Amino acid sequence: MEGEMPQPAASAPDAGTPIMPGDGKPSLRRFLGDAVNMFKGMGVTFRYIRKPSRVVTREYPENRETLKFPERFRGQVIMPHDANGDHTCTACTLCEKACPNGSISILTTKNTASKRVLGAFVYRLSSCTLCNLCIEACPFDAIHMGAGFEMASYSREPLDLILNKKEGR
Repeated sequence: MEGEMPQPAASAPDAGTPIMPGDGKPSLRRFLGDAVNMFKGMGVTFRYIRKPSRVVTREYPENRETLKFPERFRGQVIMPHDANGDHTCTACTLCEKACPNGSISILTTKNTASKRVLGAFVYRLSSCTLCNLCIEACPFDAIHMGAGFEMASYSREPLDLILNKKEGR
């Protein structure tokens, strides 16, 4: 016992070798199962060829005008304005604090009565995860998730938005 060398532990199979059932050879059962699955998939394809009205794929660029989104769809953050161009944001900064990655910055100013008012609502779409936490934190429903999703850009500058701009200014 003193002079005996310990036996090496069995090593795991290499990452590149497939694990086969039984003695390591592909079995007839596995081959037949794969063939059945392939024919099932081809059956779905042939059914769609026979009845194209059953296809559920949406042809996006062509149906842009008729595209309908579910009510709970989360696109970019928007700030609704009324007919006069006013909004209901009170600059309480709860949405800024709720944002997990700092996509919202609220810059406040003081009005003539020394009351804090919203100066600029800066929304950085490039870092937004569309998580909806800012919307849930807003007690005044001043911001909402819109349906905008076509926001691709080659630079970050167009993705930094000031949401409280009045039109014409």
